Amino acid sequence: MNRPAVEVADILHAQGDRFVEKNRSWLGYQQQSVLRAIARCRTAALGGHIDSCPRCGHRAISYNSCRNRHCPKCQAQARQRWLAARDRELLGVPYFHVVFTLPHELNRLCRRNPALLYNLLFQASAATLQEVAADPKHMGAEIGFLTILHTWGQNLQLHPHLHSAIPAGGFSSDHTRWVHPRYPFFLPVKVLSRVFRGKFVSGLKRLYRQKRLCFAGQSDLEQSKQFASFLRTLFRQDWVVYAKPAFGGPAQVLRYLGRYTHRVAISNHRLLGFDGERVTFRWKDYANGNKQRKMTLPASEFLRRFVQHVLPRGFVRIRQYGFLANRCRASSISMAQQLLASGPMPREPCADQARAPASWLCPRCGTTMHIGPNRTARQLASRCKYPDSS
Repeated sequence: MNRPAVEVADILHAQGDRFVEKNRSWLGYQQQSVLRAIARCRTAALGGHIDSCPRCGHRAISYNSCRNRHCPKCQAQARQRWLAARDRELLGVPYFHVVFTLPHELNRLCRRNPALLYNLLFQASAATLQEVAADPKHMGAEIGFLTILHTWGQNLQLHPHLHSAIPAGGFSSDHTRWVHPRYPFFLPVKVLSRVFRGKFVSGLKRLYRQKRLCFAGQSDLEQSKQFASFLRTLFRQDWVVYAKPAFGGPAQVLRYLGRYTHRVAISNHRLLGFDGERVTFRWKDYANGNKQRKMTLPASEFLRRFVQHVLPRGFVRIRQYGFLANRCRASSISMAQQLLASGPMPREPCADQARAPASWLCPRCGTTMHIGPNRTARQLASRCKYPDSS
């Protein structure tokens, strides 16, 4: 794929220092660290290696990646490794895609309490799926699923939501048979929505009673009466839970998951232009028939929107629950395969995995380049003025 016309790193090189200096009062250490990493990614600052062609002698410097999970340039290899691991865990059933979304009224609390509220989002959605699926009125089964956190909308505004990929069905209570779903949409979304809302608001009340919520700049919510009134507004609307139709076999599941697992707030290929002060990017307007639109923002506003999606250090944004939880996943998958009489799934290579090269090819003759040892920026500068200027 060709290099994009503009990258997030280009915007940081031009405006990053000014943005940090101007917003230091609210920018956290983790956010500043991410901005530094993206700006230095694949530059001399991180060192690199001198690669050479064993056939024609062409030499070139390859600079190291920052490997930060928020960097638009560092997600491809991580995604391929993750997909390869998940490939061995897929079952021979269709998979459903269910999305849980927080109402925008909670955005200001999310900005101040990201770890608390995003953890609560995971807990409430997982408990909802497991409780409704276990109800004999709906399925009466123990299910397993994988859930991925996204915090952004297409326009980079805060929009916390979870994508869940769920095998169609689950274990009976005695684990002797596989129970298939009764509905083509897996579980009733209205039921999921109401249970999810109740569990999340209950968890929010608990955090408030424990005095764990930060209300900096939101003094109207610190008093118990005002907070109770705020919670009542959350019950006056239906919370959005969306269930997509089931999608196909292992290769399709992997491709589909690959679109969601290692995304960052915006990819470099959505950036259309940067004139030094203003950024133009492409976005999809879901509210108006998924129309492709362009948006232009001052660089400071673009970076403000970008950094609000930096997750707390160590926060796990891909989690597995039910019979796919880490503690029992291997044995549960083996049991499920036996009950489904499928055995291990035959593997057809995912297109994303097939494209992953072990190295890169010489631009002159097409021979696989020899990757040199890793060197610091100073070592690179001292060993070569320029490896190959022709």
